[in-house]
Formats: sequence, C-alpha cells, structure tokens
Amino acid sequence: MESNSKTIVWFRRDLRIEDNPALAAAARNGSVLPVFIWCPKEEGQFYPGRVSRWWLKQSLIHLKQSLKSLGAELVLIKAQSTLSALTECVDAVGATKVVYNHLYDPVSLVRDHNIKQKLGELGISIQSYNGDLLNEPWEVYDDDGKVFTTFDAYWEKSLSIQNESGSHLPPWRLTQAAGSVKMCSIEELGLENESEKSSNALLGKGWAPGWSNADKALTEFVESNLLAYSKDRLRVGGNSTSLLSPYLHFGEVSVRKVFNSVRMKQILWAKEGNSVGKDSATIYLRAIGLREYSRYICFNFPFTHERSLLNNLRFFPWNADQAHFKAWRQGRTGYPLVDAGMRELWATGWVHNKIRVIVSSFFVKFLLLPWQWGMKYFWDTLLDADLESDIIGWQYISGSLPDGHELERLDNPEVQGFNYDPEGDYVRHWLPELARMPAEWIHHPWDAPPNVLKAAGVELGMNYPNPIIDVDVAKDRLMQAIVIMREKEAAVNASDASGTIEVVFDNSENVGDSANIPKDDVVKGKGPCPSSSSYDQRVPSMQNVCTYKKRPKPEEDTKKLNDNRHSYKNERIKMSNVDGDLCSTAESSSMKKQMTVSRNSFSVPRTITMSHDRKSFDDEASSHVKLQKEEEIDTEINSCKNGELSFTSISRLVSVLVSIIMTGPCVL
Repeated sequence: MESNSKTIVWFRRDLRIEDNPALAAAARNGSVLPVFIWCPKEEGQFYPGRVSRWWLKQSLIHLKQSLKSLGAELVLIKAQSTLSALTECVDAVGATKVVYNHLYDPVSLVRDHNIKQKLGELGISIQSYNGDLLNEPWEVYDDDGKVFTTFDAYWEKSLSIQNESGSHLPPWRLTQAAGSVKMCSIEELGLENESEKSSNALLGKGWAPGWSNADKALTEFVESNLLAYSKDRLRVGGNSTSLLSPYLHFGEVSVRKVFNSVRMKQILWAKEGNSVGKDSATIYLRAIGLREYSRYICFNFPFTHERSLLNNLRFFPWNADQAHFKAWRQGRTGYPLVDAGMRELWATGWVHNKIRVIVSSFFVKFLLLPWQWGMKYFWDTLLDADLESDIIGWQYISGSLPDGHELERLDNPEVQGFNYDPEGDYVRHWLPELARMPAEWIHHPWDAPPNVLKAAGVELGMNYPNPIIDVDVAKDRLMQAIVIMREKEAAVNASDASGTIEVVFDNSENVGDSANIPKDDVVKGKGPCPSSSSYDQRVPSMQNVCTYKKRPKPEEDTKKLNDNRHSYKNERIKMSNVDGDLCSTAESSSMKKQMTVSRNSFSVPRTITMSHDRKSFDDEASSHVKLQKEEEIDTEINSCKNGELSFTSISRLVSVLVSIIMTGPCVL
C-alpha cells in the first residue's frame, strides 16, 4: 500500500484506540480520516434507549479527545444515509480505501453488505476486520461441519481453535487526511435531548465511559475482584461482577484483551494450586464465551431477534396482557425481588445478571407474556443493551434454546429472594415501602401476620400490591399453555401425511412485502473494485442453518449457488448424538417437518417507548417469501423507502442475502 494513501476509518461499536485492527491497519498505510456516522433512520426498531445513547455520547467525547492527541480529528456526522455520508467523505478527501470492524446483528449485516457493494462499484477498496470476537462465527463448526446449537460444545471447540495472535498496539501518531468534510458537534448529533440531561447527569456519578476508563475497570476487576468472582458473582446488589458489559458493547475494550488478561490469571492460579482463583477465572471466561455464542447464534440463525430458535414455541398461547406488562415494567407485581429489580432497571439502567434472569423468567413463565416484549424493553432501558446478548438471554429463559431452561421450569421468586438476597437489603433499597419489613417476611409479605405488617407500615393492596398472580395458579396456567402448544404442534404434524413438513424454516415467516433499506444515489464514475478474500465479513446462509454445513468458500459458492439456493427445503435435519447438539427447531429426530407459516406474531405495546417514537413490532402473518436470486439483490435494496430498518425489513433483506458471501480484501 502506498504511504500517501488516504483511508476512511469508519467507527461504530469499536470506540477505542488500543487493539483496534481497522485503525491500526489504516495508521500503518498513510493518512486517515476517522469518522462516526449517526443515522437514526437506519437504527429503526433498534433505536437505542436513553441511557445507552448517553453512554455512546460520552464514549465519543472520550474517543474524539484521544484521536486529537494523536493528530487526527474524529469527524462526527448526522446523516439520513450512512452510505451517502461515507461517499461524501471519500470524495471530500480523495480517499482510496474504507476500513471498519465487523458487526453481526441483522441491521448491521444488511447495511454493511449494501455499503460494501456500492463502494466497490465506485472503485473504493474496502477492508473489514474482526475487532469484536475471539473467533468469527463462520470459523467454528463441529467435526462434521455443522453449526453448534449448544453452548458447551461451541465453547469447547472455540477454545481449541482460539486465535493466539497478539493485540494491536495503539498508534503512536496519526496523520489527518487533507480535505474538508462537513461535520457536526457532539451536541448536534442529537444523542441526548434537554429533557434527558437531568436524569443522565446521575449516570455520570456511577459510570465513566471511554476506552481508557474501560482499561482501568478491567485492571481493577482482574487484580482486585476476579479472585472471589466464583463466590461473589451471585450476590445481588453492590459490585459483585466485572461491570465491563457496557464497555464491551461499545467496543471500548477488546474482548481479546479481556480474555487474555483473565486467562493469564487462570494459568497463574492453576500453577499456584489456587482452586478458588482458577474456578473464578474459568467461570468468567465462560461469561465471555456466552457473549461470543450470542453473536454466533444470531449470525447463523438471523431470525432469532423475532422468533424462537426452537420452533415449537410458535404454537405457544402467549397472553398479550398489557396490564400485566405495565405492572412488570413499573415493579408492581407484588413479588418483592422482581419489583426491586425492575425499579433498579428503570432508575439506573443496570441490574445484576441474576436479577435479569429472575425478572425475565417471571415475565415469561408467570405472566406468559411474549418474550419479544421483554427483550425490546431491555433494549430500551439497559445501559449495556446488547441485541445479541439480549436475544440469547430471553430465548434461554423462555425455553427457546436446546440447552436453555426447560419450558416447564417455574422458579419461585420468594425462594430466589432468600437464596440471593437473604437479609433483604437489596429489596429494602429499591422498595422503600418495605424498608421496615423483617428479613423473615421481606420476600413474601402477604404471609406476614397483621401486626408485623402494621409495624412495618405496609398495607397490602394500598402502598404495596398483592401478588399479581399466585404461584400455584401460575404453574397451572403454564402447564395448560404447554399442553395447548403440544396439541397444536401434534395436529400440524399429524396433518402432514406426506412427511414433507420440515424442521427448519427460513426467516420469512413474518416478513412483509417491502424492505426499508435506505435508497441512495451514488455517482458511478469508476469501475467495480475486485475483491476475492475468503476471510472477509460473511452473511448468514439459510442453507447452512438447515444442514449445519460450513459455508462454501467464495470460489465454491459461485459454482454451487444455483444448485443450493432452495435445497434446504428438501433436506432432513440430522441429530447429533455425540454432544447433544439438538437441531435448531427439532422436537424429535424421527420426524420431518415442513416450513409452515405461523399465525402468531407480536406487537410490542407502544406504551413502553420512552423519550422517542418507535414503530411497533410487525403484527401480521404473511405468506412465505421465496429466497431472491442473487441478481435481484440490487433491485430489492433499491426498492426500499424511507430509510427505516424495521423487524420486517431486516428479515426480508437477510432472506435475500442468504447463500451470498460478502467478499472483499481483508487483513486479519
């Protein structure tokens, strides 16, 4: 590469200087133009919540200062189209290359494919890198080339092939690419409005966003808190976890650095015979593995943001009760531990992972509310809101994963309260109306004697609600719902006398007729930029979802594309008896099932929106959308309007992109 080359460094959720492969590569080869583009329209259904946008704003301020100290100015752009903004930057400085780090959520996969294709047509070289994972999702398969669908098997394989390459050192100096680019201030991005600033000011007292602060948080955790992690991690309240999740979400610290730091401690403690420390490190590394797995599942099964991985839940009779949904959100269910967790979430944007599990389980198993509602509410309110992690978490709780909670499992919040908050300190902190309740009754005040309630100032049904539903009633309702689900599923299976019903179906079950990907006018003054690397960002292949085979390399893909485009419809799913990796939607290995169109889709009540408007989940059942031919992709993208990415548009475009591999030169 010429030393005088000009490179656009497109920052997204990789807001750091250290161990940033895209930035490091650009810095080695000439001048750079660091760019962050904020395009609210393209966020669509996944427009970040208030506290998440606050963190993003603070992180950008921190990154901007760091880049300036190295000699480069971070260009902030608010745009209607990311593609248009990038092409304007390319023209303004005469750039010959654009670099960025991979993202794996459905919104980003669609957007990145579109941008890579269009910039390639303009003759702009595009390089993308792995800056978010230990291993790319397309690098981890079992010995038969099949996709893993249980975490333990995936993590064991992932550890065995983990790339040992070192971290990328931060550049000592950056040279700003010459040229004039229209940019805006951090305030003009609109990440925080005036009505939100007073609430957000409190966040700054407990959190310090920014990549150098992430490094400090990691060091403090590894040196001071990791040793006791195995014992302290289940204690709710206080700082019993690493608190690194928001830093990891925004890419302020690389997962590779976190992994290596903990791994070094694990090796050291193992040599010293420190079993407690070794166990703590092992448990924490599994938590890192679960984050990896969330991206792996969402990449290989791109419909999981709206549908269960196990297809039996499409028959589940969800109870779309908005009154129950409101009581859960407001922390007014009558179950103290659940209510304390929900009030902490609303007040701070943060809750302990164990509390997330408890409130999610209550939401699905007690109230029978659709898990998609809860996932979306978490996305709107969590400081560390992470789509892939939230998807895995909610599907795990709702029994939607082969190795998740059993659907029949119903955990009693009263018992969990005594397990994880035995003295009731956490509940008292977030439920002041129960502050004087004795520990004996704190987690089930409805059983307390009248004199105890009176002494504590508690009037059930007045200043604190009675339980929204009795535990025994909830269990009966859950069992009845499961019976209905299985009866419906059996009826569908029995009606398939020809045996054509298949286990795995594609992501077009609830897809509308048009996708809302931004339509951009680009000047085609140059020839297409050739690309031919098998290591570049790829897109999900429904062929592989169905058969669990490795995606073909680019040269193989070209040869086999037409033959494989619809082959997934006619192939059987084989069950793995070796490591228990169940087929993604299989109930039985002896039964073939056909793709069927579910008549159940969910609309998240609009009442959950906070300070901004969001479209509801698509509430429609549509006919099966056939996979588009490769040559139809441009037509599909250019037919989109308004620039908004809804669940429907994401599903549609991912369906269009199946079996296609994004190509382009990539430096690992």
